[in-house]
Amino acid sequence: MRTDEADGIWNAAQAAAASGDFAELHAAHGGLLWVAFDPQQARCGLFFWRDEELRELTPAGFSVRSRVYEYGGGACCATDRGAAFVNEADQQIYLLGSAARTSDSAAAPCKLTARPDCRYGGLSFVPAWQALLAVEESHEAVGVIHRLVRIGLDGSRRVLVEGADFYAGPVASADGRQLAWIEWDRPYQPWVASRLCLREGEGGGRILAGAEHDQSLQQPRFAADGRLWVLSDRHGWWQPVRVTDDSESSEGAHGLGGPASPYDHAPAPWQLGGSTYLPLEAGGMLLSRFEQGFGVLLEQAGAANERRLAADFSRFRELAADSGHYYCIAGAADRLPAVLAIARDSGAVRILVGGEQPLGKQHLPRPQPFSCPVGEDERSQGFFYAPAAQVEKPPLLVFLHGGPTSACYPVFDPRIPFWTLRGYAVLDLNYRGSSGYGRAYRLRLAGEWGQIEVADAQAAVAHLAASGLIDPARAFIRGASAGGYTALCALAFSQVFRGGASLYGVSDPLALRQATHKFEADYLDWLIGDPLRDAQRYRARTPLLHADRIATPVIFFQGGLDAVVLPAQTEQMVAALRLRGVPVEYHLYPQERHGFRQAKNLAHALEHEWRFYCDVLSAS
Repeated sequence: MRTDEADGIWNAAQAAAASGDFAELHAAHGGLLWVAFDPQQARCGLFFWRDEELRELTPAGFSVRSRVYEYGGGACCATDRGAAFVNEADQQIYLLGSAARTSDSAAAPCKLTARPDCRYGGLSFVPAWQALLAVEESHEAVGVIHRLVRIGLDGSRRVLVEGADFYAGPVASADGRQLAWIEWDRPYQPWVASRLCLREGEGGGRILAGAEHDQSLQQPRFAADGRLWVLSDRHGWWQPVRVTDDSESSEGAHGLGGPASPYDHAPAPWQLGGSTYLPLEAGGMLLSRFEQGFGVLLEQAGAANERRLAADFSRFRELAADSGHYYCIAGAADRLPAVLAIARDSGAVRILVGGEQPLGKQHLPRPQPFSCPVGEDERSQGFFYAPAAQVEKPPLLVFLHGGPTSACYPVFDPRIPFWTLRGYAVLDLNYRGSSGYGRAYRLRLAGEWGQIEVADAQAAVAHLAASGLIDPARAFIRGASAGGYTALCALAFSQVFRGGASLYGVSDPLALRQATHKFEADYLDWLIGDPLRDAQRYRARTPLLHADRIATPVIFFQGGLDAVVLPAQTEQMVAALRLRGVPVEYHLYPQERHGFRQAKNLAHALEHEWRFYCDVLSAS
C-alpha cells in the first residue's frame, strides 16, 4: 500500500490518539467508578457512571495517578462519602466528598494527606473503619521507606504495618477485625517470592504463606463468608487458593480449579491494585486467566462447572461486581479498550464506554498465535500479524515488551496497524521470561537476561523466514525500556537485524543498577548476576561496551524526566555509535518520563521510527 493511502486510513496521529485506556474500576454508589487516560491531554481523569449518565469527577488541574514504586496502581477507590484518589502532581490523597452521590461534578476535592515527601497507592476503603488503607512510600533521609497506613476520612493517619521492604494488596475483612497483605524484601521481586500476612485485631502480623521464598503471591481477598483467598504460583501457575492456618502444606490451600490447572490467572504484579479474580457471594468465583496468551473470563462454581463470559474479548482486567452485573475492563483484537457490564443471569454483554472499532476488517491486523522452538525442549510464544495487503516475503518488525517480566497481549494495539498498513509484518514476542505462561517460563530469565530473549528473537526470524512469511534480510527489532535493552543486545551480538529502535532502553545495566529506584534496585542482580562476582557477565552483556559491534542503524527515543533509565545513559550510547559513524537518530522529549504519554510525542516517535526504517531500506 502506498504511503498516502496508508496515511489516509491510519496515520501516526490517529494511532497516538487511540492509545487511551481505562484503569481502576470499582462498583460503588449504584454505579461504576473508573480512571481514563487521555493521551491528548496526557492526563488521567476520574469518571463515574450511573443511570446511563457518565460524568468526569476530577476538576481541572487534577490527574489521577500514583507513582509508588514508580509504576503506581491503586490510585482511587470509592468510600461512603464519595471517591478518594491520588493526585499525580503531588502524590497526595484527596476526597471528592459529594461528586459521586449528587449531580455536582464540580465539587472541590478535600485534601486528606499533606506529607510532601510521601507517595500513596494501592488504595482501598474499609467501611468498618471509615478509613482508607494505603501503601505509603516515604522518601526520607535514610532512604525510601514503605509502610501500610490507615488514612481516616478526617485526614488522620496511623501506621499499621512496617518493617518489610515492600507492601502490596492490603485488604480488611468486612468487620474490620482482620487485615491481610502481601509483603516482600530485597533482593526479591514480587513475581519471584513474596509473603501473605495476616493481622487480627491489634495484634502483630503473622505469615500465612511464602515464608520459604518458594512462591509469588498476589491479590488477597476476603470472601463473603470471611474466608481468605489469594493467588499463589506455588504449583506453577498463579491460581486462586483458599488459605487456612496450615497454608504452607498442600492440604492447607486449594483452589476451585485444582492445583494442576495450567493457567495463570494474573499478569506479573508490576502495579498495585490489580483485580483479576473475585470470590462470589454463593461460594463461586469470577476470574480471568490466560490460555496460550489469550485471556478468558469465567464464572466458576467448581472445577467442573464453568461458564465462559464475553467470548469476543481476549484480555480482562479490573474485575468488579454488584448484585446484577459483572464489570471489567476488556480488550479485543478489533476494538479499543472497553468497560463492560455483563448480566449475571443471562451473560449478556454491554459496552458502557470505549470499544470503538477504528478500522474496517480489510485493514485490521489479526493476531495469529506464534510458537517457536528454542533451546532444548522449549518454545517461545507471541502473536504474528501479517501485512494488510498480501505481500510476498514482507519486511518484519519484532516488538519487544518491557519489564522484562511483562507480556504482550492479543488486543488492538494502535501501533501495529500503522506498520501492517505500510507493508510490514509484525511479531509481538513473548520471549522466555514473559508472564502469563506459568512460573517456570517466567523465571527463565534468571541470570540469562541479554541472552535467551535475544536467542528467542533470532529464532523467531529464522522460523518465520523458513515458513515463507517474511524476508529475513529486512528484519528490524524495537523495544521500550527492557525491550530496548534486548533490541540493542540483538543488534550488537547478532547479524540478524537490519536496524532497530530503542525507546528509553537500557544500554548500560550497571549504570541502571546504580541509579534506579528501590523497587528494581536488585532486579539486575537476578536478571544478570552479582556485579562483583559476575563482573565479566555484565561486561559481556552491556551494549554500551560493545558499541563497536553494532554496524546497523539505530534510532533512540528518550524522556527527559525518566527516573528509571536516565537520559545520560541513552546519550552515552548515542555518542558511542556516532563516534564510529553508525547512522543514528536521537529524539529527546523533555517533559516525558519512563513511558511516553503525550499524543504529540507518541505520534512523533512512531512517524520518525517508520521514516528511519524507510531510509535504511532505501539506502541498501
